[in-house]
Amino acid sequence: MSGKKSDLRRRLPAGCVEDTDRHGNVRVYFRRKGARKVRLRGVPWTPEFMAAYAEAIAGTPKIATNVISAGTWRWLCVKYFAECADYMRLDPRTRHVRRLVLEATFDEPISPGSPKEFRDIPLSKMTANAVEVLRDRKLAYPEAANARVKAIRQVFKFAVRKKHAALNPARDVPYIRTGSTGYHTWTVEEVRQFEERHPIGSKARLALALLAFTGQRRSDVVRLGKQHRKAQRLSFTQHKNRNRKPKKLILPLLPALQAVIEKSPCGDLTFLVTQFGKPFTEAGFGNTFRKWCDEAGLPHCTAHGLRKAGATIAANNGATSRQLMAIFGWDSIRMAEEYTRRADQERLADDAMHLIQPRDVKA
Repeated sequence: MSGKKSDLRRRLPAGCVEDTDRHGNVRVYFRRKGARKVRLRGVPWTPEFMAAYAEAIAGTPKIATNVISAGTWRWLCVKYFAECADYMRLDPRTRHVRRLVLEATFDEPISPGSPKEFRDIPLSKMTANAVEVLRDRKLAYPEAANARVKAIRQVFKFAVRKKHAALNPARDVPYIRTGSTGYHTWTVEEVRQFEERHPIGSKARLALALLAFTGQRRSDVVRLGKQHRKAQRLSFTQHKNRNRKPKKLILPLLPALQAVIEKSPCGDLTFLVTQFGKPFTEAGFGNTFRKWCDEAGLPHCTAHGLRKAGATIAANNGATSRQLMAIFGWDSIRMAEEYTRRADQERLADDAMHLIQPRDVKA
């Protein structure tokens, strides 16, 4: 059932309530005191609905969400979660997010007002048009829309390989171009502002130095410790993709970072520790660093923005794409070239801007 919430709630069978989801679709549930509410599918008072209602009253509901029809979209996703090696080798956080993205598509109606949902749509009808429908329902949030396309592509990539589907319909559905450059890249002035608020000897300053002078992600920074320091170098395996494509890095320990470490309180296993002396979790560090940025008057700055700042500074100082790949652990040269291209543009413009002026024009 979908549409606007009814004002005639007394016309629902006894014990039934309406609930509106985030898409504006109205769903009907049967509620019994002390028991879990039960979703009732179909239009109230129709034979299908009343049969489900009778089962709910009898205490033996056949909850449709637990019945998975073979050859449907939900069936394929469940197989993907349980059987796809590529999915199972993702980091736990990435797996969790991808699962949430896919499961969010199950309860969406295949069209406005339709009682049919994507969970039950046959794979033969999961066409490129259907994928576009799911994508475009997130147009207000382009990154979320693109996350849907990416996740669906991976499911059908698995399906084609296992011969559950003949082709990948999401392959031909383009991502939405956002024009966004992602996380804000810190400026040198913003780094100085943070340093003024958090002097050397504070955990905040140690965190800033680790992020800025290693160029690594927060998932690596929270794990770095004395055991990774060997002969004025940091040797470690990046946390991201460690299960699928491990990337070991050996980076020089810059004097600026060494000076901060030596004057900062560090833990036994990790440089950064919580107020209880324990290593930070990624989420915990992210929240704490967010607070430190806010205290410095930098609410728009993030830990990842420092990684981008490092790549920008290195490129502006003449680092090549290959050198950036070695520092930041990128496998693809495409990311590195984005930074070197911008740096090259600025240098080339500086060298050639005078050529735009006619020679007979005097300053």
